[in-house]
Order: sequence, then C-alpha cells, then structure tokens
Amino acid sequence: MRRRLFGSVRARATLGATLVVAVALLAAGASVLLALRSNLTGQASSEAESSARKVAVSIATGTAPAALELPDGDDTPVQVVDGDGRLLAAGEDLERISGTGSSAVKPVTPPVDDDGGDDGGGDDDGGSDRHGGNGNGNGNGNGKGKGGGGDDDSYAYGEIADDAEGGKGSATVDGETRDYRFAALEVKNTRQGDLTVYAGASLSAEQSAVGTALTVMLIGFPVLLGVVGAVTWLVTRRALRPVEGIRSEMSAITASQDLARRVPEPATHDEVARLARTTNETLAALETSVERQRRFVADASHELRSPIASLRTQLEVGAAHPELLDVDGAVADTVRLQELAAGLLLLARLDAGERPGEARVDLATLAGEELSQRPAGRVAVRTHLEPVEVAGSRSQLARVVGNLLDNAQRHARSRVDIAVRAEGPWAVVEVGDDGAGVPEAERERIFERFVRLDDARARDDGGAGLGLAIARDVAVRHGGSLTVRSSPAGGALFELRLPVAPVA
Repeated sequence: MRRRLFGSVRARATLGATLVVAVALLAAGASVLLALRSNLTGQASSEAESSARKVAVSIATGTAPAALELPDGDDTPVQVVDGDGRLLAAGEDLERISGTGSSAVKPVTPPVDDDGGDDGGGDDDGGSDRHGGNGNGNGNGNGKGKGGGGDDDSYAYGEIADDAEGGKGSATVDGETRDYRFAALEVKNTRQGDLTVYAGASLSAEQSAVGTALTVMLIGFPVLLGVVGAVTWLVTRRALRPVEGIRSEMSAITASQDLARRVPEPATHDEVARLARTTNETLAALETSVERQRRFVADASHELRSPIASLRTQLEVGAAHPELLDVDGAVADTVRLQELAAGLLLLARLDAGERPGEARVDLATLAGEELSQRPAGRVAVRTHLEPVEVAGSRSQLARVVGNLLDNAQRHARSRVDIAVRAEGPWAVVEVGDDGAGVPEAERERIFERFVRLDDARARDDGGAGLGLAIARDVAVRHGGSLTVRSSPAGGALFELRLPVAPVA
C-alpha cells in the first residue's frame, strides 16, 4: 500500500511541494524571528544607553552620586559603581541584579576627601583650593567654590565615554524579576574618581513579541502546509485526469487489439494534450504499418501461390506423362519463385532495420557489371557512365540498379538510357526509356509493394511488383532517394540519388 501510494505521481508531487514550502517557511520564519529579536534587542540597548547617559551627564555636571535622581519603576534599574567596585548609587526598589559590575543593591557612603575641607578649605586672602582656585573663588581646575573654599557637595566635572558597553542580565525590582539589556557607560575624572553607570532596559517586549510570533508560526505553519498539500493534491489530480484517460484507453486498445481506436485528446494546449496527440499519431502509424504488413502477407501469399501451383501442376503431369513435361516452364516458374523469395527476404531484412554496410562502391562499375550480365535484348541500351563512389551495401545497390534496368527494358519500345554522374555531394544514376511512361498521379503509387499498373500488368512477363518498392527502400536506407519523372524520349526516367562517399 505504501509503495503504491508513493508510486503515484500525484502523491510525489504533493509531497515534494509540501516539503519545499515547509523548508521555505522554516527559513522565512527563522529569518523573521532573528530579525525581530535583533531589532527589539537593539532598541532595548539604545534605551539602556540613553538612561545611562542621562545619569552620567548628571554626574559629569557635578551632582554627587548620593544626590542623583535615578529613574523609578521596574523598567530601568540603575547602578553607579566606582573604580573599586563599590556601589555608590542604585535604584530605590532594586532587590537583586546580575550582569553588571556589581551585584550589590545598597549603596555605600563614599569616603571624605581630606583635600576638600568641610569648611571650604580657603584662607583669608582667598588662597587657591586643591584644584588651583584663586582668591576670588573661581577655580581654574574645573572645581567650583566660593570664598576660596570647596563646597561639601561639590565635585569636579567628569568626562563621559563616547561609547557604552552592552551586556545582558536580570534584576529583581519591587519583587518582580525580569531580563534586562544593560549599558555600561564610564565617567572619568570625577571627585569620586572614575565611575561607571549601569542602566538596564527590560527585554519583556522582545520576549513577548518573539514568543507571540513563534506561537503564530507553530500554529499557522502546519495549517498552511496542510492547505498547500490539499491544493497540490487537487490540482495534480485535475491535471493528471487526462493521463488516466489515456492510460485506460491504451489498456483497452491493448486488450482488444483494435488499432483503429484513439485516446481522448484534451482541449488544452499543455504537455498532456501534446502527449495525447502524439499517442494518436503513433497509433495511426502503427495501424498503417500493421495494415501494410497484413496486405504484404496477403499479397506475398497470393504471389507465391501462383508459381507454386503452376510448378506442382507441371510436375504432376510430368510424373504421369513424362512426354508432356514442360521443363522450360518448370524452370521459369522455379526462377520466378526464387526471385520472389529473395525479394521478400530482402524486404523483411529492410523492415527489420538492417543497416547498410560501409563498403565503397563505384556506381559506374556496378552499372557496367549489371549490363554485362544481361543478354542482348530487343531494345538498345545507351550508357554514359562517370566513376563516382558511394558507401553502402554492394549487393543491395546492385539490386537497385538491376531492378531499374529490368523495369526500363520491360517497358521500353526501342531504347534504354543509363547515366551515372556526380552532382555536388550527390551521386546520380538515371535510367530512362522511350515507353509509355508513368502517369503523374501514379508516380508515388508504383513504389508501393505488389503494385503494378494496369497497362504494365498486361505486358508484364511475371514481375511481382516488388522491384521498385525494394529499390526505393534501399535508396532511403542509404541516405538517398528514388523518384520518377518523364524522360526526354517520352517514357519514364528514374533518378537515384545517393550521398557521395567521403574522400578516404
């Protein structure tokens, strides 16, 4: 059952289309999820860096870590850490954090800077503070002070790094734990030394969006694959329905052996319609071939029956009355029977696809040999023979030239002309006579097997109507042609064309 199912073109097409769509959907889904995650993660990184930069700006402009106004809520956990890893400031509701420079959630009190002085540290004459401030209270060392002294809440201006470093972690804010994208931004040269601001942006939106998209894909993809499989199954069934009709009709033709039947041809112009038309053309050619074969067998049986019956009669009479035995007639019937059998055997070999040989044959020499084997007849033979070589079977080509000469001598009144010459890539043999000729309407029919025209039949001396059919078949199988037209003398002119043999 499984082999039968997957042996179906429809099943294989459906399976193939479904697999292709599945691969495409998986690739597209993975690309969408990756792009969505990357986009939302990048957005969270930007938000985290923005929050960290706001805090860093406050620190750089002189705000002490303990006095920072940090963001409230669970979306932006913030830490300010010094170079020794001590937490100087953190969000109010921060309970736990990971993925930053410090896991502490409670800030420590920074140490007092002795150089700054609690009372301003300035002398009476407006002496400079530790940052080089002058007596008028305007420091030149990026510090600020009044009366030549530093303020307890005063810090040096800091330098904010150009780029923030990213990272991923989690934090628990007000009892709720979430994943965050953290940005670490360094602020250098502050009153507290080098500080690092960590700010986070929640990844809940990214996780929710990716989870929703993944759920939609897990639900939608199987449904879509089912729809694709069903549509492909229905479409292929409709497309292959004419093929099933062709198969059924061919099976019926095989069972009934009725070659007159034809397969249905769909009205479309696709490959199936062309297949149906080609099948019908093949059936028509096969029907013609079989019918021709049947006629051939029937005609051959008829032609063989006559000489065999005549020969048997003569032998029976000779056995009973030896003095009445017609030896010449018996010999003539035997020769006719032998020639007919040889012709039928050659046609059978040609029909079986026997390929001609590759021997080089000089047509002029071949024609001369055929003429020399014929006794002087009632008609004169005029020749014009030029040497020209072709490639093929010498015996078959001799049979062609001999059949053409026999036909011309049978129908000529007083003269037969034979010429051999080369015309470009062709070797041409022309055999003409001054007889009655062949009517134009019959010029193709005479090359059919066992066909003899009525006037020729009246004058025929025993031919079976195979000579011209054999001659044309041999010519075609040698890559040439055999045609007939009117000769200048008024009779028939047969022209044999064969390819000239290549130069050795």
